[in-house]
Amino acid sequence: MRNLVPTTPPPPARNRTPTETSAAAVGELAKRVIGNVELAIVGKRKQLVLSLVAWLSGGHLLLEDVPGVAKTMLARALARSLGCHFKRVQCTPDLLPSDVTGTSIFNQKTSEFEFRAGPVFTQILLADEINRATPRTQASLLEAMAESCVTVDGTTHSLAKPFLVIATQNPVDHEGTFPLPEAQLDRFMMRFTLGYPSMQEELRMLELLKDVHPIDQLQAVAKAEEFVMAQSEIRKVHVDPRVREYLLQIVHQTRMHNDLTLGGSPRATIALFRCSQAMAAIRGRAFVLPDDVKRIVAPVMNHRLIVRPESRLRKVTAENVLEEIVSDIAVPTIDAS
Repeated sequence: MRNLVPTTPPPPARNRTPTETSAAAVGELAKRVIGNVELAIVGKRKQLVLSLVAWLSGGHLLLEDVPGVAKTMLARALARSLGCHFKRVQCTPDLLPSDVTGTSIFNQKTSEFEFRAGPVFTQILLADEINRATPRTQASLLEAMAESCVTVDGTTHSLAKPFLVIATQNPVDHEGTFPLPEAQLDRFMMRFTLGYPSMQEELRMLELLKDVHPIDQLQAVAKAEEFVMAQSEIRKVHVDPRVREYLLQIVHQTRMHNDLTLGGSPRATIALFRCSQAMAAIRGRAFVLPDDVKRIVAPVMNHRLIVRPESRLRKVTAENVLEEIVSDIAVPTIDAS
């Protein structure tokens, strides 16, 4: 009778949990969108990631930069990549709230009022030079940004999902502008700049523009419905209690810092929490690491802080204060296995 040599069975394959599978799907979706947008916009990988983080978190963007650095192209490229509707509003002092939200017009044939939707009824709205619009017109966007709906003449109209407002403003030219109040700045999930490209990136840009503008050739690489599902999936990303305490320490330190007259609000805490979940999911992880929080602290917090006048004279900025706070707080150790 032949002797049978016992063999050691191979270790069972580790099955991914549903949350891990969802996070991997979000990461794959983000990779497709970023790769597609980069066919038209050169050298802005970090800003593209931040844009997706804010949008996945259900927030809105404030791009503060000089003219001509592809702010509008970024909005158009995101819309084309997901097959979303895109509209643009050029903000001027004579722009009325009804020019944004829409108005009711009397139809003589039917003898009834008909609602004519404004440009806010889209999926990606670019509010160009928002600080040139009057405060009343600026405020007309608040309900849409906070609740994804618009109320006109007592009737509430829902907006299509996913909804994103990208507002821009020029930090150099302040003549004839209406600065956004702090309460309205706090409604934006993130604020960051695109910046000038390097010489190599600008050479690449000229090469892309040789025949036709690359934005006109972009095709959708995902559906809007996929992105809406991804927005709900990031809320399932696990945030360890130690990471929660870590981000809370950052926000609370801004409220006690000697160089600040205004620290982060509870809305800032929620934004930091949601964006860290989105950053982890974009990287294909079902759990948040402290590094995810550190990557998004500046764009989430810098526009929510007010530096004391005497500190500004010493060239202290909100970014400097955040760097100091983050460097002083002990980073928790999280097992990434």
